[in-house]
Order: sequence, then C-alpha cells, then structure tokens
Amino acid sequence: MATAAQWIQGARLRTLPAAIAPVLIGSAAAFELQAFKLPNAILAALVALLLQVGVNYANDYSDGIRGTDEERVGPLRLVGSGVAKPEQVKWAAFGLFGLAMLCGLILVIITQAWWLILVGIGCVLAAWGYTGGKNPYGYMGLGDVFVFVFFGLVATLGTTYTQAGQVSLAAVVGAIGTGLIACALLMANNVRDIPTDTAAGKRTLAVRLGDRHARESYVLMLGVAILLVIVLAPTKPWMLIVLLLIPACLMPAWLMINGKKRKSLIPVLKQTGLINLGYSLLFSLGLILTGI
Repeated sequence: MATAAQWIQGARLRTLPAAIAPVLIGSAAAFELQAFKLPNAILAALVALLLQVGVNYANDYSDGIRGTDEERVGPLRLVGSGVAKPEQVKWAAFGLFGLAMLCGLILVIITQAWWLILVGIGCVLAAWGYTGGKNPYGYMGLGDVFVFVFFGLVATLGTTYTQAGQVSLAAVVGAIGTGLIACALLMANNVRDIPTDTAAGKRTLAVRLGDRHARESYVLMLGVAILLVIVLAPTKPWMLIVLLLIPACLMPAWLMINGKKRKSLIPVLKQTGLINLGYSLLFSLGLILTGI
C-alpha cells in the first residue's frame, strides 16, 4: 500500500501552478471588464486543480502499465515504482475527474452557459487521452498542442467568460502566454525523458524535435510568452511589469541549454512552475492596476 506521502508525491504538486495560473489571469481579465465574481473564480480554480491532479494520476497509471516509467529519472511514479496497484491509481484519477465535472456543472448552472458542458467533457476526455486508451495522443507528439489549448486557451478564456460573459484581448494574450509556459513545463519534463520515452515508443514532441531543438524550443516558448505583453502596452502600460520576470527565466533557460545530465533538468520543472505562477500574478496585477 502506498503511503499518504507517496500519494502526495504522485499527485505532482509542482505542476499545480500550471492549473491555477490561467484561473488567476482569467479572473483578472474579468475584473478589468468590471465583472469579477469570486464564487465563479473559486469553482473554476477547483475544476482546474482537480483536473490537474487527476491527469497526473491518469498519466501515472497509463505510463505505468505500459512500462514507460520503469527506468525513469525524476519524481516518484506510483504504478511504475510498484508502490500502488494500477487499479487504485486509475480510480483515483476517475474520482478526481468526477469531482471536477461536479464543480464544473455547478459553474454551468450558475452561468446558464449550458454549452460549456461540452467543453467540460472535452477537458476530461483530453485529460484521459493524453496517455490513456489505445491511441494516446501524448505518444504521438500532440501532448503540447492539447496542453496549450486546454491549460492555456480553454482554462483562461473559460474563466473570463464564466464571470464576464465575454472575453477580451488581454484575456487572449494571457491565455496564449500561460499556455506557452505550460508547454515549456511539459517540454522540460519530456526532454529529461527522451531516452526512456524513445525506448518505450513514446514519440513526444521532444523526441520528434531531438534533444538540441527541444531544448531551444523551451527557451523560445518562455521568451514569446513574456514578450507578448508588449502587444498590450500601448493601451495598458501597466502590463509591462510582466517583463520583470525575465531574470527569473535565465537560470532555467541556461540549465535547459547546458544541462547534459538528465537529473540536472529536474529543478527546471519547479522553476518553470514558479515562472508560470509569477507570470500569472504579474499579468493579473497589471490588469487590476489598469482596471482600477
């Protein structure tokens, strides 16, 4: 039996900033539109966090039963390490997906935006289909696309819409930015796992690009995400405070380009998660100061 501490490790708490960041940005965009609603924001945050932990357990289960995690470098995997039975991890994932759908349904009832039920179903299917099922898209190099769409566009714009009933250019820019940083986080994880993923037949985008180009793409995604706020500067000069995040990006970028040992890339995951959180906080602050 896995211990409580091992279940927490398996939840991969370092990935949670990628879930909360778009909710912060989307809520700040709603504030700028003078439509911020705290209950809606809380429900959106619960949906995002539950889905994130759920997908972490789902990936743990699916990769574990395929043998992808047997020679893995990095944080504990419950199934791959043998500390938990596959069925336990699978049902933990399903339970979290169910709770996420319940919170999402409450949000839909509050907003009366019934079409969002289809979006919620799409989110759950995407969460499971990343490494689950007969043809997981994460094994075909499409994981980054889905992360950008769901952890960037859908989560951010969905949060704004469920509060304001509309979206704005600032929300779109923030959605693209946090989506790119979430993709950078995934890329850092997948660059570290290139040898084991290649051996297991998991053709992630990092595997397809090759080690050097995959590392370079990480730096490019961070750079575009941060510099994109310049688009908003003419009418929202406060948004330039996001550029204060540039120094925090230098160390993980250097490690990605120069870290030859796979273990040296592990700190990049935590650093990138913090960058995403910092990005969302600064972006949100810029919007709030603009809206005051």
